[in-house]
Amino acid sequence: MFPYPSGEGLHVGHVESYTATDIISRYYRLNGYNVLHPQGFDAFGLPAENYAIKTGIHPVETTKKAIANFKSQMEIVGLSYDWSREINTADPDYYKWTQWIFLQLYKKGLAYKKKAPVNWCENCKTVLANEQVVNGLCERCENKVIQKDLEQWFFKITEYAEELLNDIEKMDWPEALKHAQKNWIGKSEGALIKFQVPNSKLQTNSNDQITNNQNYIEVFTTRPDTLFGATYLVVAPEHEIINNLLPITDNQEEVEEYINISRTKNKLERTDLAKEKTGVELKGVKAINPGSKEEIPIWIADYVLTDYGTGAIMAVPAHDERDFEFAKKYNLKIIEVVKSIEKLESKAYIGEGILINSDKFDGLTSEEAKDKITKFVGGKKQTQYKIRDWLISRQRYWGTPIPMIYCDKCGLLPVPEKDLPVVLPDDVDFKPTGESPLVRSKKFHQVKCPNCGTPARRESDTMDTFVCSSWYFLRYADPHNKKELASKASLKKWLPVDLYIGGMEHAVGHLIYARFMTKALADLGYFNFREPFLKIRNQGIILAEDSRKMSKRWGNVINPDDVVKEYGADTLRMYLMFMGPLEDMKPWDSRGIVGVKRFLDKVNNIVANRKSQIANRDSQDLEKLLHKTIMKVIEDIENLRFNTAISAMMIYINHVSDGHTSHVSNGQVSNSQMEKFLIILAPFAPYLTEELWEKLGHKETIFKEKWPEYDKKLVIDEQVTIAIQVNGKLRDTIEVDRGISEEDLRPMTYKLPNVKKYIEGREIKKFIYIKDRLVNIVV
Repeated sequence: MFPYPSGEGLHVGHVESYTATDIISRYYRLNGYNVLHPQGFDAFGLPAENYAIKTGIHPVETTKKAIANFKSQMEIVGLSYDWSREINTADPDYYKWTQWIFLQLYKKGLAYKKKAPVNWCENCKTVLANEQVVNGLCERCENKVIQKDLEQWFFKITEYAEELLNDIEKMDWPEALKHAQKNWIGKSEGALIKFQVPNSKLQTNSNDQITNNQNYIEVFTTRPDTLFGATYLVVAPEHEIINNLLPITDNQEEVEEYINISRTKNKLERTDLAKEKTGVELKGVKAINPGSKEEIPIWIADYVLTDYGTGAIMAVPAHDERDFEFAKKYNLKIIEVVKSIEKLESKAYIGEGILINSDKFDGLTSEEAKDKITKFVGGKKQTQYKIRDWLISRQRYWGTPIPMIYCDKCGLLPVPEKDLPVVLPDDVDFKPTGESPLVRSKKFHQVKCPNCGTPARRESDTMDTFVCSSWYFLRYADPHNKKELASKASLKKWLPVDLYIGGMEHAVGHLIYARFMTKALADLGYFNFREPFLKIRNQGIILAEDSRKMSKRWGNVINPDDVVKEYGADTLRMYLMFMGPLEDMKPWDSRGIVGVKRFLDKVNNIVANRKSQIANRDSQDLEKLLHKTIMKVIEDIENLRFNTAISAMMIYINHVSDGHTSHVSNGQVSNSQMEKFLIILAPFAPYLTEELWEKLGHKETIFKEKWPEYDKKLVIDEQVTIAIQVNGKLRDTIEVDRGISEEDLRPMTYKLPNVKKYIEGREIKKFIYIKDRLVNIVV
């Protein structure tokens, strides 16, 4: 995953994931593969703009400087990127195609503008997508996020909700990542049911709200079997029917006050299960339960949101914990309609069962009743998703301009493709005011309507930076193409991505967006694959030595530049891989990095300082150990178990340098053996191995060599450990010669103390032997 080029430079988390892909890339090149290992920079975004506001330095300059620093650090660490394919999302040559993609989605009906309640960060003066709100706070500045109604641009990601959900299992992804995406998409099967709101004074303003001269409130429920237990309705404070109901309520001022208070709360605060639920009844207005035909009260409560379901719920307090809590607080009726074993005084029964108090449906199972009750009340089956359309408008400067034009005569029009890119202007005051700074640019808005030629104005919002990163991997295939996003031939050659490594924090942001964009562009005919990343692995967070998250505030940040100065780039690379499994969270340990440095020093000493120790002929013991090491390193690299690959190489070098006479011949290693070892070490420590390769007399780089093969005969151990069971339970193990016969093994097994006590004095009915693996004695 490409980085945001901040002024602080690379951190050790960057180096960890980038070293992992570098090892993989170098390994496959040594095995004869053509590997595309590119890099670029996610250069637009709030941090650069906020820094510009603070310092007065244009983000073009700060971003350019940061990118130069990042590239320098990446080169020092020895990352073998193809820099000829470098991309920068803030470059007009790149964002021209971001704008082009927007236009294709607009033509397809997948990009649209509407007024909607949005997440608003008052500090950043911009809208945030749901994925950019963390615990009710802006992920960038950590200030409180509120709700605000604004005209905004959206991408219709919900159009692909079902496919996004179904295709998750096709990929080689971590289970935690799959689970996060499934939860975010949030599929629910249920029914839409209408509750009539009869009142002769009611005035309606939209035809779809009228049925037989009666207004209705439509709800979505996953439990239509509990309809007869619905004792009240709850609508969101923003629900459009409120405008119709307010004039006929007996407590209009109280309701309006509650609505105003709810607007100051963000979604997390409103839906927090731990917080006490609040609400206000619309007094004087009732709804009709379509099952029981009884009048029930209508409430407004801020825990109901307009962007899930219909913005209204039927409350069944006997069978929903949230409704139960609300009903108890406001002394509302609770009717049990699914028979439960437990008593309902203190909590709701949320399971399924046999229906009661449900008229002619009594005695049915919940599953049987769902369909029958839905049909009985004229409802319809419905599938809902928790995922919302992707809100892409940002009221900030440093982003891709949205390529749309407003004409007083012709209305909203797309910028003609021939006029792309719509270049970000430089005559802008960065200070945010709640509307995009582009509004105040004179030259940006000097545009003619592409339809009628009269003066018009451009859209002043910019795109969410996640739009830039939702397709960047495609551009790597053909980064200098001036005529199209990338040629179909190059996309076919390189895509989809075989391996993608990055943080788990992108599970429901970037990765959802990139999957949507890939599917949408596939439907537009640009390529025939529908998923961008075949295999994903998430690297874990590297903690400080005090086991806390690294932070300037705590003074515990590890700067990779400092580590390279003290220990060298190879040591940094190998230590980050040796700390533990790639996906684990792990603390930095200075003692650990010293140990890795000693290992590399040993390798250096064997070649550089102990040439007399290099034998002219191969030591057979070392040869066998080397082949086992090669096999282990292959398996571990291909499964991204870099820490155990390094352990295997350390074991080999310890045997070489320490002279273990039981394993090696006077600690001697041949040129041939050392060369093979250096090749398998090379992806991990490219600098040292390149230097030692030259010292061994080679003129060409080590990375033009072929990865060594291992001899299958040499990696088979002469001894094997066999598990001994008695009646299927493990009682002992025994180490014996490989291929031992049952005749030789039986008496040895019977003598084992832990086996003897379970078989002594008992008849042995069977002796089951699975060669070289298992014995099961049946008594």
